Amino acid sequence: MRLNRSLCLGVISVLSGMLSLQASQSVAAEKFPVKPVQVIIPFQPGDTDNLLRPFIERMGEFLGQPLSLVYKPGAAGAVGAGFVATSKPDGYVLVGTSHSSVAVVPLTNKQVAYSLDSFEPVACLVESGSLIVVLSSSPWLTFKDLIDASKKAPGKITYTSSGTFGTNHLIPEGLAKEAGVKWNHIPSQGSGPAITATLGGHINMASTAVAPAAPHIKAGTLRPLAAYGNTRLQAFPDVPTLQELGYTIASPSYYGILAPKGTPKSVVDAIYAAAQKAVETYNAQIKTRLEPFGVDIKLMNPEEYKAWLKGQSALFSGILKSMGN
Repeated sequence: MRLNRSLCLGVISVLSGMLSLQASQSVAAEKFPVKPVQVIIPFQPGDTDNLLRPFIERMGEFLGQPLSLVYKPGAAGAVGAGFVATSKPDGYVLVGTSHSSVAVVPLTNKQVAYSLDSFEPVACLVESGSLIVVLSSSPWLTFKDLIDASKKAPGKITYTSSGTFGTNHLIPEGLAKEAGVKWNHIPSQGSGPAITATLGGHINMASTAVAPAAPHIKAGTLRPLAAYGNTRLQAFPDVPTLQELGYTIASPSYYGILAPKGTPKSVVDAIYAAAQKAVETYNAQIKTRLEPFGVDIKLMNPEEYKAWLKGQSALFSGILKSMGN
């Protein structure tokens, strides 16, 4: 009888230990993060990475693990965005991008195997904008000069953007139709290369995010002719918007981070909380680092960011329809 009792106590002890171990393993499995987080940049260096790096470098302090930037450029951001869309939804692989690669490219490239619904918006971080810029030596001093010259030489004036079917490609296409002109689009692999091509005189103008163009505008080597947003750019208040010039197309540029669809809400909230704390704690330092690029902080929570992205998807669906696509 004593043997049986001892045996029973031993079994109970073993079972208790196993249950305790399983419980601790379950808690460990739910803990996030337990390893570094990758933020995929779907463009070449020189634009998106510069805007998001001040946040990414600080977020690790509050998340408990470092975040690193990994470049996967190509197809107007579709390569990197597609990689994240099909990654395990555990919060360890995110995409850092503008709305172009996640909301616009799926509308224009039916070969991509993702849509805006393939992502969980985490945090909007940066408010930027886009511009049409030309060399300072260009004979076009105003946007009207450019339009007048374009009407005299249909299809002869070239422009470049960060890639085919990105926002900085579509807006000029819609704009050209509205203005009654024809431009020749020569895509680049990112905004940085687009600026380089323009500075080298290989292209007549660039449709570009403000960040890679800002240093050259301030240095006097590039001249901005028009801005794409709803309001004038804070960094270049003298540059008129397309709407001010009498056109209807407009789109601001916001940059943020998104996770694959199905990422647990607790994980999304943890990453957003780290972004929020980074902005609150290092607001002045982040603003200082963003200032040379002519952009500012724009913090949106997951729900706000999701609503804005859906609005952009609807906007560009309308632009494409007006273009016959």
